Amino acid sequence: MKVVLVNPEIPHNTGSIGRTCVALELELILIKPYGFSLEEKTVSRSGTRYWKNVNLSEYENWKQFLNCHQPRRDHLYFFEDYSKKSFYSPDYQLEAYLVFGCESVGLSKDILDGMADRMFQIPMLNHEVKSLNLANAATAAIYQAMKGQFSKR
Repeated sequence: MKVVLVNPEIPHNTGSIGRTCVALELELILIKPYGFSLEEKTVSRSGTRYWKNVNLSEYENWKQFLNCHQPRRDHLYFFEDYSKKSFYSPDYQLEAYLVFGCESVGLSKDILDGMADRMFQIPMLNHEVKSLNLANAATAAIYQAMKGQFSKR
């Protein structure tokens, strides 16, 4: 399983997600541009001492990522607030790519075009809340996607 952040803007979120990836032995894929530099102390501070252990891959854009990884369509899981399907509904593949967009605007229409059936949202009871913090949303989705792996231990 891999976690993909497309154009992340907030270094603390990326650092926190990186720490979760280290804890669960997942690859973190970052797609440029970023709203920060990976050399900034804020990224490593958020991941504390674990940032150096992140299994990190970087790509210049979404197309380069697709060309390098060539993920199967049914291995892509996009997380967007406005999706009609809950993140509880799919049976996540072990080869899954959990894809999250940037904090301010989410994923672009170009990426999501034709992917409505691969989009999922994290349910919230209070509809006054537009969205969750990216690090919190990613962590919730990662654990949901991996729940089958933990039940086997």
